[in-house]
Amino acid sequence: MPLIMSAGEALIDLLPGEHDGARIPVPGGGPMNVALTVARLGVPAAFCGRISNDRFGQLIWDHVRSSDVLMDAVERGDEPTATAEVITNPVQRFVFSGTDTADMNLSAVNEAFLPERPTIFHGGTLGLFRGRTAETLAQYVETFDGIVSLDPNIRPALITDPDQWWHYANRWIARAQLVRGSDEDFDWMGVTVEDLLSRGVAAVIRTLGDDGAEIVLSSGERTHVNGAKIEFVDAVGAGDSFCGAVLVRLAEHGVTRDSFSRLTLDWWTDSLRFAVKVAGITCSRAGADPPYRHEL
Repeated sequence: MPLIMSAGEALIDLLPGEHDGARIPVPGGGPMNVALTVARLGVPAAFCGRISNDRFGQLIWDHVRSSDVLMDAVERGDEPTATAEVITNPVQRFVFSGTDTADMNLSAVNEAFLPERPTIFHGGTLGLFRGRTAETLAQYVETFDGIVSLDPNIRPALITDPDQWWHYANRWIARAQLVRGSDEDFDWMGVTVEDLLSRGVAAVIRTLGDDGAEIVLSSGERTHVNGAKIEFVDAVGAGDSFCGAVLVRLAEHGVTRDSFSRLTLDWWTDSLRFAVKVAGITCSRAGADPPYRHEL
């Protein structure tokens, strides 16, 4: 089975506790959540990032390892762990804390330490633009010859220099076959789905919350699937688990960079339904807790 590597930040989400002001530390971070989803769905997954040696870093390390994610390409460092306080009312948002944190200081993508070379490389969120990590990952993606997947997962409050963000995002987009985003992501970016397709992206997915998801292909074909019927708890990690599920489908069907554009609309429809189901289960429980395969 092909190996999927997801690269970027691993941090701590501080979820609301039962009492006012109480916070529960839960490992999170978009790219880490994607790797976790892939591994729990039964496909080999590796995480690439820098994790702190502090107590939160050890919590992250143990959490990811417990789902059998390969950690051979992970660096450890003495910088602190970034945290994100999750505010769920009236709308979900994140309040980040931490400067010069471990996730910002990745020095290399050590794929040579992995048992095999990845065939799919995924990134986005904070690792796309923060610190030394951004340049490390951008340089890697420019030479990677497999499938490249990008989830911008915009966090406007953290993007103090949009030009710098675009400096890195443009390098990813130039190599990406697959881009996933919400309407909020694309609105902040000031782009349409068609803009991304015109730049060489083969497939763009819009996740639509309760309304499911839509994909548009470079051929102009498009399809939409409805959202899952669930008892909603929160949306933390929903987009990440959606991405992970799509990548699992690509790996299980042996899709390569060359064959990606030949995937049919029917194949994509089935894949979106699978991903919506996975994301729905994630939304039915607190925090980024994607399902295992047997839970589907």
